[in-house]
This record gives sequence, structure tokens and C-alpha cells, in this order.
Amino acid sequence: MRVYVDEVRRHDGAEVALRGWLYHRRSSGKLHFLLVRDGTGTIQCVVFAKDVPPELFERAGRLPQESALEVTGTVQADARSPLGYELAVRDLRVVQEAQDYPITPKDHGPAFLLDHRHLWLRSSRQHAIMRVRASVVRACRDYFDRRGFTLLDAPIFTPAACEGTTTLFAVDYFGTPAYLTQSGQLYMEAGAMAFGKVYCFGPTFRAEKSKTRRHLTEFWMIEPEVAFADLDDDMALAEDFLVEVVGRVVEERRTELAFLERDTAPLARVQKPFPRLRYDQALALLAAKGKPVAFGDDFGGDEETVLSEHFDRPVLVHRYPAQCKAFYMKTDPADSRLALCVDVLAPEGYGEIVGGGQREDDLAVLESRIRAHGLPLDTFSWYVDLRRYGSVPHAGFGMGIERMVAWLCGLHHVRETIPFPRMLERLTP
Repeated sequence: MRVYVDEVRRHDGAEVALRGWLYHRRSSGKLHFLLVRDGTGTIQCVVFAKDVPPELFERAGRLPQESALEVTGTVQADARSPLGYELAVRDLRVVQEAQDYPITPKDHGPAFLLDHRHLWLRSSRQHAIMRVRASVVRACRDYFDRRGFTLLDAPIFTPAACEGTTTLFAVDYFGTPAYLTQSGQLYMEAGAMAFGKVYCFGPTFRAEKSKTRRHLTEFWMIEPEVAFADLDDDMALAEDFLVEVVGRVVEERRTELAFLERDTAPLARVQKPFPRLRYDQALALLAAKGKPVAFGDDFGGDEETVLSEHFDRPVLVHRYPAQCKAFYMKTDPADSRLALCVDVLAPEGYGEIVGGGQREDDLAVLESRIRAHGLPLDTFSWYVDLRRYGSVPHAGFGMGIERMVAWLCGLHHVRETIPFPRMLERLTP
């Protein structure tokens, strides 16, 4: 009977067959200990010389790392095993014998590991990170699904910019210029006018010539949009969303976070209410900490780190100057210099994980903002239509999955948070 490693506890005392890859091997006299992984877990398979033919015992003792195997044996309880069980091997079939596996137990630099990312994914550390990522994605989707949001898929090819014309990846679309999407937000605004509450989840692309630890050129975002919502509604949604997602991932992935040596005490403090700072209050705090910023400038990674380190949980910084935000942001009726926007900064120096705000819902104002940003009005004609036919206040945000995973796992760089990272100087594997 074939089973997966994570199922063996249900078959104590039974003979089963496991299929997987040799993660590690050691020998002790008449015993070989084979650590076999199959993607669901890793189990120790014990080969006794007296239990198998001599030629099989001899071959088991020289199997190279990552050889593909089918192992048959009896499941036995073993309190010394992290899994609680091991396999007493009766038979072993080699599906493919690997040769000269390049990732050895010695230390390798990040460039080497990224060159071999297709193999690096097999390591225990990468398994832990990818399982955390899977839980993040599932928790995000479940949050919105349970609250009546409709999932809509935004297009990857778009005719114009959403976040800024300098970070677009241009492509030829049958002779017509097109771009890889920077965000699904504009399309979610159309969705919100149709369904009330929507979200999209998919890849987004930014041609930023950045080599910082927080940036990728391709990353995944989840983006909700809500009709009849203002900035206060948006901040409350983002706060509630983050509390639930963080709490659920910490609960589901305690084993993986412990393996990554992540101190979960800071994550346990991610509870409502989050502190809220107006942009001008943030400027004062930065100045007091020796990091003065001129009014009108956006915050970079250093400033975000200084602000976030002042608090023990995420902080919502809102009402940035309109001049440093996108054309679609609604201006504050109380101060036309400011936009009704918010960034959520993660603690421990992980920076912005959520960005959003209230959208401009007035037709004339939106058209003037598009012109002021030097964007082609005809390309946005469909978007402007949303203000002609039943325009209402609406708001939303985007959360980058990779930065969220980096924060939850306590990683220094986002390159480990996605299976195959795309960065300024990396397009392979």
C-alpha cells in the first residue's frame, strides 16, 4: 500500500510503500539510515543487513543524495524521531540514481543557490518558507471569501500605467504597445461597482532598477476593493485583515516558524488597535529620531524602518501628500495638499506591507488628475466611465505576499519568499 510520509502515523505496524528522494544517508555497521523526503515530510528508513539481500544492502550504502527511491517496509513508532515513526525497510527500488548533486552540506553563497534555485527548493529551509507562503495565500483568500467578497481576475496585459510610467515592462501586443500589469486595482474598481466587494490575487510587475532586499520585479498581490467605503473603512479593513492572517499563519505553521528560528513573540502582538499616524506626525517623529524628511517627499526604506521600530505592531501612516501618490487617490477635503491614502508598515524593520486608500470618485477631478500626470485620457476612457455611471465613494488596498512572508518568517531578503525570484539581474532559472 502506497502512502505519503505525513500519513504514516495512521499505519503503525503496517507494511507500506513510500516514494521519494534521498535527503541524507549515514551508516553504522550493519545498519543504513536513509532519510527519505516526499514533499509532505521526511522519514528515517532503517535498512538492516539481515532484513534485505546483500546486494541491496550494499547499494543502499552508496546511494547518492537526491536519488529517487521506492521504499517498502513496516511503520514503527520511535519517540526519538521528530515524526514519531520510522520505517523498517524490507525492500528498496532505485527509480533513478542521482549523480554529483551540486548543493552539498557545505555553505554556499546566495548567487550559487539562486543559480540552482530549482534544486535549492528541495532543502528543509525552503520547504518551511514555501509552506508559510501557502498558508499566507490561503488565509488571505479565506478572509475575503468568508466576508462576501467576489474573486475577480485582473488582466496581465494592460494598455497603460497604474502606479507610474517609469516602472512599466513594455511588450508588443500584436503591433500595439502594451504593458505587464503593475496592479489589478483599476479593474477591481470596475468590479466593485458591479459586485460591491471584490478582490483579485495574481502576479504584478514593476520595472524598478532596485537591488534592495525588499524589491522584486515580479511579485504577487492580493487587492480588495469596496464600494461605498472611505479611508476610515479601508484602514479598518486592512487592520482586521492583517490581524486574522498573521494569527492564522502563526497557528498553522508553528513547526515551520520554529525551524526557521523565528521569534513569534512580536507576531503575537499583532492585535487591534494598530497605532495610526498622519503624515505630518510621522515627519515629526522622524525629525525627533534624526531622520528629517521634507514635506512632500515619500518615505523610503530607511524612514519606514525608523517609524516602524517605534511601535510593537504594524502602524498605519495616512494622508501622505497628494504629489507623491498616484493620480487616482482622492484628496482630503480638509486639506487639498493631502491624499486620502494609507500605508501599513510592518514592525521589526520590514517596511510597507499594505498600501491603499480612497479613490477619486468625481468625474471632472479624475479627468484633470489624469491630464496633470501626463497620462493619455483616451486610454483611461473605460476607467473614467466608472465615474459617469453610478459613481460612489470606494476604497481598497494591495498587500504584497512576498513582503508579508519575509516578515512572518523573519527573512532578511524577499528573494527566498517566492519559488523563482525575478530581480534586476536575475531572469533564470
